[in-house]
Amino acid sequence: MKVVIFSGTTEGRLLSGRLAAAGISADIFVATQYGGEAQGKTSGVCVHVGRKSAEKMRTAVAGANLCIDATHPYAEEATKNICWACREANVPYYRLKRPESKLFHAAENGRPAVVASAGEAAKWLRERKGNILLAIGAKELAQFAGLGAERLYPRVLPFHESLKACEMAGIPHRNIIAMQGPFGQRLNEALICQYHIDYLVTKDGGKAGGFMEKLDAAAVCGIQTVVIARPDDAGYSIDEIYEICRRMA
Repeated sequence: MKVVIFSGTTEGRLLSGRLAAAGISADIFVATQYGGEAQGKTSGVCVHVGRKSAEKMRTAVAGANLCIDATHPYAEEATKNICWACREANVPYYRLKRPESKLFHAAENGRPAVVASAGEAAKWLRERKGNILLAIGAKELAQFAGLGAERLYPRVLPFHESLKACEMAGIPHRNIIAMQGPFGQRLNEALICQYHIDYLVTKDGGKAGGFMEKLDAAAVCGIQTVVIARPDDAGYSIDEIYEICRRMA
């Protein structure tokens, strides 16, 4: 049985481990070095690192019994390409969905402002003064450049491509927080205090992404959180997809 998993999330790693333990081998495709490091080494799991075009995805899934899309909830372009590749290769496609968070659960000092995109978040912040902690990754930093780079504090992975994205957005080097998460509430609070943050911009990365720890820290520090809402995303849980694979095997 051939199982292909496009990963990049905690759920993809956990699923591949469960499959390997059940004697089901899997080919895991991750886009970045960070994804490869997070995946680690497991007997029965073959990890491939590097971004792939839709055509190369089609080649990767060819001949597989099924393909599992375990990419990040906000990786819309990747999901679109994986769906296309599976249709072209006539391979069954399953979406592994990360559970969403209760957005307002911890917002005791004020509810988050929920917006549809990074561009909408920047628009919302345009008329508001104060420092901004951008906990959204590096890809969309350019959307916030018009707010004044000196007030932006992006928290990004400690890799060259992340630092390059910060430089392209004009972020002063002293403002770049290059760290690998997820982060606990106290560290979030410390960063908010250290950089005199007034607004925290984040995505709903769920439990695995430390989302509630961000909301809790913002509430304790009395600052406003701006949440970029998830795209519409239907799918299956880890347990459901594991059972599908087990039955097929």
